[in-house]
Amino acid sequence: MVKLKKYNGVLKLFVIFLTLFFIVSCSPKNYNLTKVEGKQLPVTEKAQETPEIEKFIAPYREHINKDLDSVLAYCPETLDKSTGIWQTSIGNLLADVCLERGNLVFKTREKKAIDLCFLNHGGIRAILPKGNVTTRSAFEIMPFENNLVVLALKGAQIQEMISYIIKEKKPHPLSGMTFTIAKDKTAKNILIQGKPFDVSKTYYVATNDYLANGGDSMNFFAKNTQKFDLNYKLRNVLIDYFKEVDTIPVAKDIRITEE
Repeated sequence: MVKLKKYNGVLKLFVIFLTLFFIVSCSPKNYNLTKVEGKQLPVTEKAQETPEIEKFIAPYREHINKDLDSVLAYCPETLDKSTGIWQTSIGNLLADVCLERGNLVFKTREKKAIDLCFLNHGGIRAILPKGNVTTRSAFEIMPFENNLVVLALKGAQIQEMISYIIKEKKPHPLSGMTFTIAKDKTAKNILIQGKPFDVSKTYYVATNDYLANGGDSMNFFAKNTQKFDLNYKLRNVLIDYFKEVDTIPVAKDIRITEE
């Protein structure tokens, strides 16, 4: 009997030990970050290249380059975004093209016309050099995936847009609207599609989706009453335009003047 009691006591202790062991082992563990290590890996054009990979990629690269370098039109002079205070030759071209080709879509879908186009100076990423114009030219000028959108803006927002232009003093691409900056830095002689500006009217303004959401502090765009996404990338707008013209016209008209 004595030996049996001792055995039962040892067994109970063993069972208690196993129970505690499983409870501890199954309990959630908390891990804390103690150190972060990093290493800079240089990336070069030839770092990961192998003859097999190059052989596989070569025909695709050749096909893409052939498409990108196909000649679409001719530009009689270099169009640059740094050649003017209030407007530039390339900015005028871009705004005019977006207004023209955007209307082809907007009129068909909505049975309405775009009144003006306003884009950002910083969105133009390259010049359009004198000579042959290719698909690559469009990709260089507009490398982003921005879509052309049309916003319905009240007259008050058009006034905000004009104030923004005057305050920024940058040659933002503008088409469909002209005005004069008075000595007190206000606008006068505002014309939209050749007609006097009417503050009580709603105007349809073409821009890109980045600006439409208030990008570049263009908060007046976010106050639109209607928004129409044309699902038409600005880059494709340029490409389609280049395909249709033989020689790129250079707009010489003055859109913003100062007293």
